[in-house]
Amino acid sequence: MKAIVVTDPAAPAAGITLAERPEPTPAINDVLVQVQASGFVPAEWEWPSTWVDRAGHGRTQAIIGHELAGVVIGLGYGTTGLSVGQRVFGITDWHRDGTLAEYVAVEARNLAQLPGDDDVTIGASLPISGLTAWQGLFDHGRLRAGQTVLAHGAAGAVGSIVTQLAREFGAYVIGTGRAADRGAALDFGANEFLDLGSENIEDIGGVDLVFDVIGGDIQERSAAIIRPGGTLVSVVGPAKARPSEGFAVDFVVESIPAQLTEIIQRLRDGRLRTHIGTIETLDDAIPALNPTERRRGKTIIRPR
Repeated sequence: MKAIVVTDPAAPAAGITLAERPEPTPAINDVLVQVQASGFVPAEWEWPSTWVDRAGHGRTQAIIGHELAGVVIGLGYGTTGLSVGQRVFGITDWHRDGTLAEYVAVEARNLAQLPGDDDVTIGASLPISGLTAWQGLFDHGRLRAGQTVLAHGAAGAVGSIVTQLAREFGAYVIGTGRAADRGAALDFGANEFLDLGSENIEDIGGVDLVFDVIGGDIQERSAAIIRPGGTLVSVVGPAKARPSEGFAVDFVVESIPAQLTEIIQRLRDGRLRTHIGTIETLDDAIPALNPTERRRGKTIIRPR
């Protein structure tokens, strides 16, 4: 099968290759999925699991990509809950070969059913972005109606969903980004927008929840304006800043089918929109995966 593999952690942009790899064999409790669309997160280059296995040994020719939509075409021994021919979407295990390929073997417990009339491109854009937003706001951020949320990167793949979900559940959302992101952030539902290039975080006043996708100085300054009892939620590694009278949480997103179902239902009934940027085929994908280039929205790769 065709697959996108990486070969050099020191120079990932130069080490992306379209290669021929063996079709995977589903293990116990796996399903074999024919990939119809795959999402890609540029931060994968920084994840240890991209370059080493669970035992700490270096991975060679690792297939990247960890979110997908596709069709089940085979079952591993003992697999239950899914059947051949079902349309599915979800996240693969971080340490296994990924989804930028024609086929992938995935633990069945990581997948939810994709309704029959939903676009696979949309389905592949949701798992990491949607679940990160959902789990950060509700499981870790304990969001309540009436709170104020500072959503960094509000025009991005994750931030746009954070903004929409927070608004749906009754929060006041201040989105951030570059000046060019203002229109998109407001269109996704932010009540107001802060240009990180020309405006001061400190001028906002107090917020109850910061959803941080940036880290560094932005995280530190954001933590300082969190109200007593509030929460800093980080998806960029352990929080180096901590609210003086609140909580700091960092987490790694999990594939939870029940939450995927909640998210896709919101998309189906119009409560939620996903932010798709670039769409390419496997044959033409390599320029779109360059981690040094900033792209708005989710990058989607389709085998054909």
